[in-house]
Amino acid sequence: MDDSEKDIVMDGEDRPMADGSSAANGFLDPTTTGEGSLEETANGQSANGAAQDEEQDSDPTAYPERLRRRGLLPTGCCYDDRMKLHANADFGPNPHHPEDPSRIEYIMKTLKRHGLVFTGSDADLIRIIQSEPTKYMWRIPAREATREEICIVHHPEHFSWVEALSQMSTQELRELSTRMDQGRDSLYVGSMTYEASLISAGGAIETCKSVVVGNVKNAFAVIRPPGHHAEYKAAMGFCLFNNVPIAAKICQADYPDLCRKILILDWDVHHGNGIQNMFYDDPNILYISLHVYRNGEFYPGKPDSPFIPDGGIEHCGAGPGLGKNVNIGWHDQGMGDGEYMAAFQKIVMPIAHEFNPDLVIISAGFDAAAGDELGGCFVTPVCYAHMTHMLMSLAGGKVAVCLEGGYDLEAISKSALAVAQTLMGEPPPKMEIPRINREAAKVLAKVQAYQAPYWECMRPGIVDVQEMQAQESSRLHDVVRRAQRQVLSEKHGMLPLYIQRPTLFKSFENQVLVTRGIQNARKIVLIVHDPPELHAQPDPLDNSIEPHNAWVTDGVTRYIDWAVGKGFGVIDVNVPHYITHPEDLDAFTPRADERTLQAQVQELMCYLWDNYLQLYESAADIFLMGVGNAYLGIKVLLINRLDVKTRVSGVVNFVNGSLRPVKSDADAELSSWYKEHSQVYVANDHACWSDPDLTRKVMKRRFGNVIRAQVNGLTPMMAEHFADVQQFFLERLGLGEGEEEVLMAEHGGGGGGAGNTTEDELRMR
Repeated sequence: MDDSEKDIVMDGEDRPMADGSSAANGFLDPTTTGEGSLEETANGQSANGAAQDEEQDSDPTAYPERLRRRGLLPTGCCYDDRMKLHANADFGPNPHHPEDPSRIEYIMKTLKRHGLVFTGSDADLIRIIQSEPTKYMWRIPAREATREEICIVHHPEHFSWVEALSQMSTQELRELSTRMDQGRDSLYVGSMTYEASLISAGGAIETCKSVVVGNVKNAFAVIRPPGHHAEYKAAMGFCLFNNVPIAAKICQADYPDLCRKILILDWDVHHGNGIQNMFYDDPNILYISLHVYRNGEFYPGKPDSPFIPDGGIEHCGAGPGLGKNVNIGWHDQGMGDGEYMAAFQKIVMPIAHEFNPDLVIISAGFDAAAGDELGGCFVTPVCYAHMTHMLMSLAGGKVAVCLEGGYDLEAISKSALAVAQTLMGEPPPKMEIPRINREAAKVLAKVQAYQAPYWECMRPGIVDVQEMQAQESSRLHDVVRRAQRQVLSEKHGMLPLYIQRPTLFKSFENQVLVTRGIQNARKIVLIVHDPPELHAQPDPLDNSIEPHNAWVTDGVTRYIDWAVGKGFGVIDVNVPHYITHPEDLDAFTPRADERTLQAQVQELMCYLWDNYLQLYESAADIFLMGVGNAYLGIKVLLINRLDVKTRVSGVVNFVNGSLRPVKSDADAELSSWYKEHSQVYVANDHACWSDPDLTRKVMKRRFGNVIRAQVNGLTPMMAEHFADVQQFFLERLGLGEGEEEVLMAEHGGGGGGAGNTTEDELRMR
């Protein structure tokens, strides 16, 4: 017989079992004793204590009573070879299926190979039980769940449907598997599916009950088929019966004093739609799921009914269960240790501690593990160990792990081993936590905002937008721009330029400022830039921000001051990262994506050129300056208006993000012109400098005359290279050193040129 086919009583099913109220391996089973309280039984102090002592003495495989303290209890393990009998009945050309029977076999082989499961002789077993019983995992026998137990969360018709599988012919099972193993159903069945499903559910029940009553300190149920996709009235996603909800409800029903509140933590890469829907309005079950969501496209996808919630982060529960459903739905695959550890530190553990559960059940799918092609993520065994260790700080350490998905045999075995070793008390290995993906950080911020109304720990730093609107508050970026307008108006008489386009006017009101008399200026500089940078030091206790601990830095101001002082007309274009919409209620709103930004900026820049700049016949020299992400405006203007290069004397850009090429199919000379007429300062720490191939690429003409800045950050870059830009402007104007006064003479002292254009006149143009 293969070693993996033995059941485990620290090793094999052939070990003698104790009879009566003593469970396998000598554990006293409080669920079957009729005398004394659970607490008395757990401490070996029942009314017939002497009889118990005699029984313990006569059974060398019973757990030693002198060691029955929680810290000295072993880790349990539930496994039964019969669960491998669930196999695909459709023996087509590709009979292999991701949910393979060998999944649980590989896990058990790995646990044995690493010494977590006893494989020695009977004599050694008795000695170990008496002297060091926590050295190995302790057997929790699996059994078939009853119809009544399964129907505690499933409709009786669903139970009957699964039961009927055992009566079908092979041909019927094959046809059913072929039909259902696609789309959202994603299910196969076989002649022993019903029996294996009963044992899988029964194993979950016995595992959780053993942890609740204190037979073991924690436990791992190596079970299949998995369960978290199974709905109240339907099987789907490789799942027949929903094992974890069944076990959770039975523990609540059988041990109301010991197990009232349960945390179910689901780290399977797929959202556990079945668990969510079964407990969506339950105040005593906290369901937290970390999964790939990908805007609802990743399995299990969106339900057929729009009234059924999916795995979106906005779904937080209903009725008395509001806040008891936490979806951490990643924007895409590719997440790893950094993202999962951040999710635990920022969301999972704070909420879990505030909930304060009596029992933790991990729906432990390992398809987010590195190496699992179906999941496409990169969580390492070390990370699984750390997540398990954090969860062991809850509920007095009462943690029950129930296997869900995971389809790469090596990845699932290594991950399960790491979890089991941690449950048994081994410290998690040291790990280097990678930097978190930027989009994933935004997901976590949004989850925090959605959960803030229900959890005190989620509220620091989260703004109630509806309350802010009711108090007639303004977004800070609008306040900052109004302040800029006031300063530039007082210093240089600058006015807001009216944008006669319906959508653009709403987006760029007060965002385009011009000096008076600009239509008569002989030299003009157009500056398109990101908003000023904000810096703040939050209070370490409540995360609040005081105005005196916050700063606004604007590197553009010194350039405007210099240009106006030298007689330039100035057009200052501020491109906000977000356009204010009164109906928006999100506390955290990400920046506009590249496509949205380009569409807005392109329309604006072309509008400014067509209606103003190209009509200013007196302007002999026009300079363009781009700062930050907004320098995209320079690119789209050059590409979409081919006459620009005949009027523009020079281009200056400051870049700390994406480097954008300037190339046109309609004008083959545009890239060469851009290279000769530009200064493109790129941050010193930009990724393009870290790779020689990238460095060579950005030195090509379509990226302009790229210069590595001496510093990092937009404001420091603009300050560091201020003199260089002045010199560049003067050279393009044909002026040498000491000849700047010519600029002033041409304009009679500057201020942006002759004339006193009013705001009303600008609106009429």
